[in-house]
Amino acid sequence: MKKFVDILLRAIATGFAIGIGGVVYLSCDNKYIGAFLFGTGLFVILSFGFNLFTGKVGYAVENKPAYLIDLLVIWLGNLIGTAITSGLVLCTRIADNISEKVQAICNTKLNDTLMSNFILAFFCGMLMFIAADGYKNITNNAGKMFAIFLPVIVFILSGFEHCVANMFYFTLAQVWSLKTFGYLIVMTLGNSVGGIFIPLLRKGFVKR
Repeated sequence: MKKFVDILLRAIATGFAIGIGGVVYLSCDNKYIGAFLFGTGLFVILSFGFNLFTGKVGYAVENKPAYLIDLLVIWLGNLIGTAITSGLVLCTRIADNISEKVQAICNTKLNDTLMSNFILAFFCGMLMFIAADGYKNITNNAGKMFAIFLPVIVFILSGFEHCVANMFYFTLAQVWSLKTFGYLIVMTLGNSVGGIFIPLLRKGFVKR
């Protein structure tokens, strides 16, 4: 039980970090600066050992089936954390400044097709695994920073879909509905398939 409480708390903390990254991104007029600063969220998550669904799902390939329960707890924790963060932001003056931008972002996502969202989420899932695994295995500190920030910048500027970031955006824009939840599930599946893609390929690599 203590294990799942720990997993959940770390996942909720992740929701706060992603929410803060989302706020700074929405607050920036320059999309390049905003994309870079959004990476602050992932920096906090990886540095403090928090649990991000898209950073953990790739390791399902090398774990036992029980790991899927951990992933479910992480996903729920990320949702709780982003919901609390967006709820707090909605109580501040910042909400008025970013409401139009977040509404436009959510409209674009929800007016797109499920197939498009799945594919865009697939690519994001690949990038998030690259970031998490790079931070884990690269020993050079500069390399670790590149591993964190470059994938984030690329996925944002490319318009790829990140399910946890979207949890924050959907709540902040107050657009939750059955359709929204369905789209989030599709994005989660896309992130999951993208996240395990490289680990699956890696199983076939010739190790030297």
